[in-house]
Amino acid sequence: MTTTELKPRPRLPEWLRVALPTADTFSRTRSLLDELKLHTVCESAKCPNHWECWSRGTATFMIAGDRCTRACHFCAVNTAKPLALEADEPARVAEAVRRMKLRHVVITAVARDDLADGGAGHFAQTIEAVRRLNPGTVVEVLVPDFNGSDPSIAVVLSANPHIYNHNLETVRRLTPKVRHRATYDRSLSVLRKVKERRGDTIFTKSGLMLGLGETEAELFRALRDLRAAQCDILTLGQYLQPTLRHLPVVEFVTPEKFAGYKLAAEAMGFIHVASGPRVRSSYHADEFPLPAAPAPA
Repeated sequence: MTTTELKPRPRLPEWLRVALPTADTFSRTRSLLDELKLHTVCESAKCPNHWECWSRGTATFMIAGDRCTRACHFCAVNTAKPLALEADEPARVAEAVRRMKLRHVVITAVARDDLADGGAGHFAQTIEAVRRLNPGTVVEVLVPDFNGSDPSIAVVLSANPHIYNHNLETVRRLTPKVRHRATYDRSLSVLRKVKERRGDTIFTKSGLMLGLGETEAELFRALRDLRAAQCDILTLGQYLQPTLRHLPVVEFVTPEKFAGYKLAAEAMGFIHVASGPRVRSSYHADEFPLPAAPAPA
């Protein structure tokens, strides 16, 4: 597609417009991340909520660099040949969690298909570093599919995160268009394998972006598939086109529809559902009440 063929993005509806931050906390968060040389998905994925989250003194850490080996058509993270892993990155993430006094931290990563374990060992080291320095902090990981590798999934689980999050992202029909290197069934299998290994000693979580052209019937089918994989926690949010070269928005889903989807999902058995236009995988993740949290093994 040439520049002249790019269509302008539609104007955002009122419910998706956000005010820029004025609190000092935003600049302090940015300064801390810069000082510790940490990447966040907030910036790399052009998340529309990063103004609010940084103003609340929180952020989603993105480990293993800022170069992804995949080129999903919804994601703004840079696709390029990755650099070597930084051995001290786990310690820097742990220090940031300590300084930010986070009671719930979300750690994600770029896909690292160039590594034999997909980066699973680096995830485990980061989880362990965070837990050593911040023993009271809930650790949530948002992981890639590791190409379905059982050993890689086991390595992450060996570090005992409280929440294992892997996003389904979209409905079955749209998956090849939205994230061509992943598959719908593989993502479901990842969540299923986590529960087979750890059962009720861990919470699993997944999310979908809406507004890509899915039907309600397809969405409800996806939610039933997630429940069949014993997924505990669900996020539903509006897809927003990060740049003109990414997939266009087909529909802006109304807040009222999101509220209805939340009720439907809860009726299916999800124990916690965040559903709204601005919801993202880690948006207000600390609002999940870890009920008598499954104790790490």
